[in-house]
Amino acid sequence: MRKHRRSILKIFLLATFFLIFGLALFAFLSFFFFSSTLPSFAEIRDRQVVQSTKIYDRTGKILLYEISNGQRRTVIPFEEIPQTLKDATIAIEDEGFYHEPGVSFRGILRALLVNVRHGEILQGGSTITQQLARNAFLSTEQTISRKIKEFLLAIRLNRHYSKDEILSLYLNEIPYGPTFYGVEAASQAYFDKSAKDLDLAESAILAALPKAPSYYSPWGSHQKELLDRGRLVLKKMRELGKISEKDLNRALKGGVNFAAQQIQGIKAPHLVITVQDYLVEKYGEELVRSGGLRVITTLDWPLQELAEKVVLEGAKRNEELYGDKNAALVAEDPKNGQILVMVGSRNY
Repeated sequence: MRKHRRSILKIFLLATFFLIFGLALFAFLSFFFFSSTLPSFAEIRDRQVVQSTKIYDRTGKILLYEISNGQRRTVIPFEEIPQTLKDATIAIEDEGFYHEPGVSFRGILRALLVNVRHGEILQGGSTITQQLARNAFLSTEQTISRKIKEFLLAIRLNRHYSKDEILSLYLNEIPYGPTFYGVEAASQAYFDKSAKDLDLAESAILAALPKAPSYYSPWGSHQKELLDRGRLVLKKMRELGKISEKDLNRALKGGVNFAAQQIQGIKAPHLVITVQDYLVEKYGEELVRSGGLRVITTLDWPLQELAEKVVLEGAKRNEELYGDKNAALVAEDPKNGQILVMVGSRNY
């Protein structure tokens, strides 16, 4: 009987050993395989972030046109991002960001338990570093292989970059709307101001968006849900000691004012298209659409507005008198030949 029990025990121990060995071997081979498919540190370091090219008037303040490949993004230095926005993002997305190794095992376990309990994927357990890995280097497909890659790449990013560098990349990379990428583009679109000028309540709203940018759009049908999530962000910041009770109450009472949704149009189109053609010929299509050029033209916008009005009125008058339907106007500075106004027709 004892010999029989010993034999069973030996078989059990042997089977357990081979099972553990097999799992360890599988984990090692999987790690090696998935690691080999990830971008190298050199590829990560040298990657060019897509930025739209912007064409301005002579003051550099009036945006005439933004040339992009579908992603409106302007990268700004970490120092120009307000601390309130940094704190708000960490509070709602990953409160252990500065202490974890790029991934959070506790967050993964918590998300797993929630998902199992509800029978569907409600939480992802992704850290800020994992979200950066997914948005900047991988894809958003819901597969096990992508999740493994995201996990490994997050650890790699954490090894090669400081926490501030990762947070800077995150805030300049992730989508805040269908075409708005990074906090600067989002701030300009939703609040008509630079990110560095955001107040506490506005910072909380931007921090609330990445979870579901389209659903929480300020211009959509779920603005109330966005405001509710913004209040949640503020309360999380208070719990973590990032703001005072006075700051919290002021932000909750003050509210936010969203800029009106604007159809991305074009000002001074004849000049802009001329400038765009010149840029493409000189620098190439790819650089113009994704290189983040900042182009200051000689156009005088107040004069351009006046010229467009004069051309339209003159063309209408000429049509009534002579049957001619069109007109054009170009004005140069006689001292230096700079083009101040260019109106190529009554209606572009």
